[in-house]
Amino acid sequence: MTQLPLRSNHSQPQGVAEVTGPVQRVGGVPMRLMRLVLLALPLAVQATGLPGGPAANPAPVTSPAAPTSLAGPAEGTGLQADPSLGLRTGAALGLRPITEADANSSTVIALEVPPDLWDRIRRRLTMRELEGDLVRNHEQWYLNRPDYIRRMTERSRKYLFHIVEELEKRNMPAELALLPFIESAFNPQAVSSAKAAGMWQFMPATGVDFELRQNLFRDDRRDVLASTRAALEYLQKLHEMFGDWHLALAAYNWGQGNVQRAIQRNKRMGLPTGYEDLNMPAETRNYVPKLQAVKNIVANPDKLGADLPLIGNHPYFQTVTITRDIDVELIARLADVRLEDFKALNPSYNRPVILAAGTPQVLLPWDNATLFERNLEGHQSGRYASWTAWVAPATMTVAEAARRVGMGEADFRNLNNIPPRMLIRRGSTLMAPRGDRQANDVTASVADNAQLSLSPEVVLRRVTVKAGKKDSVATIAARYKVKPADVARWNEVATNAKFNPGDKVALELPARQGKTARASGTAASGKAHTDRPTQAKATAKAQAKATAKAQAKAPVRVAERNTR
Repeated sequence: MTQLPLRSNHSQPQGVAEVTGPVQRVGGVPMRLMRLVLLALPLAVQATGLPGGPAANPAPVTSPAAPTSLAGPAEGTGLQADPSLGLRTGAALGLRPITEADANSSTVIALEVPPDLWDRIRRRLTMRELEGDLVRNHEQWYLNRPDYIRRMTERSRKYLFHIVEELEKRNMPAELALLPFIESAFNPQAVSSAKAAGMWQFMPATGVDFELRQNLFRDDRRDVLASTRAALEYLQKLHEMFGDWHLALAAYNWGQGNVQRAIQRNKRMGLPTGYEDLNMPAETRNYVPKLQAVKNIVANPDKLGADLPLIGNHPYFQTVTITRDIDVELIARLADVRLEDFKALNPSYNRPVILAAGTPQVLLPWDNATLFERNLEGHQSGRYASWTAWVAPATMTVAEAARRVGMGEADFRNLNNIPPRMLIRRGSTLMAPRGDRQANDVTASVADNAQLSLSPEVVLRRVTVKAGKKDSVATIAARYKVKPADVARWNEVATNAKFNPGDKVALELPARQGKTARASGTAASGKAHTDRPTQAKATAKAQAKATAKAQAKAPVRVAERNTR
């Protein structure tokens, strides 16, 4: 993909640069507001007809008191305000003229835009420095792997500007923009052994706590905008809790409860409670040193001999509103982007269709967003979605569900990722072809709450038992918890039929229940046998035995992250 031209978030007059970083103030007033006030004063004078500016058809005003200077009597601006006009004086507004000392104050900075995103990050590195062997070891590890650094930074190109913008809005340290390098190497599809997912590696439960929706159609833990918002909110919460960014980062990795308990242990022993002083797992002990190592490389790439690919200080993507259910492939085609590039910007969508009710917007590269909207207008008469959501009205087999939606069983199973020997439970939401006559899009309730619920398929085995005294279709059905109509059908008798003692009665029971029936038979005879033995049970036992043996030999693993 070609390098996008340098951009700014907002259109600006030619020759005026945008100020980034903290808002600069003059005399307690933001510089931008002061400029607007100074520019607007002549217009206000003209509009109100005050002395000092022309007015169209000025009406004579009789003032009961002497005119007062708009900027206050001592300012000497020559602008007069009539109290009858309801104008507040400069003194009442708290305004005063800019002095030479104000102009030379350190709160006034040059209007200089950082040349690239790395420089913008360097200007806001404010966290306390961490030193030591761990930092140096991790620093050297990264420096010895320039290809790894290049791959990480190339992936970060799509997301880093947005993260920096969000950090500056919250006045948070720029070091936190580098945290996804440590968490996931900026891979939004990353999943840890503890089931943490996305760039910021949220655990499912913590994702729910921070309103990251996880359903059949999307996982917001992977969403660029949603996961960044949640991660920064979580880090802010942890910083407020511990009052230290290093401890906040330790809690992000290890869990806030674990950090609190480690602090309490040190307090009881009269020990310091800083990040370097706590007893913690090796992963957490190395967590902040890794971030410090990446920070050092970003801050001094020339000194350390690192080659950081240029990342422009401008947005990479735009948000585009989605109003109809639409295929992912169609969006990529109308936007003229590769499918893999679209998925890299929209990694939370895990189905071939995007549902407008659950996903009102998608991300597209900056220049392609306009192209998509223009091409979409020309596609009004075409088809948007080839797929839709289908809710199972009852518990059924995969074959039955596939037949109902008009698909082959194998294709339906692959589309919905259903493993073998599973039943689809009632209320499950599944992907299905969208008919040509289907006009309505999927509703919000289905799009937001879609879940696939499966249960093991019950394998029935045919067995025979001997009837006892006074046994009938009804008594045997009750004994084995089956329907009388089924017992009658299996034995080709009426539902009110009675059996003679010793009669063989055929039953179809689940495998486990069939085994019990064969062992116990009836109270009268204690004998039963199966008509159709299979190898399924033996195979299942062998698989279970092999799994148990493998688990017994495997080392015990502790979940790496128990909070995110």
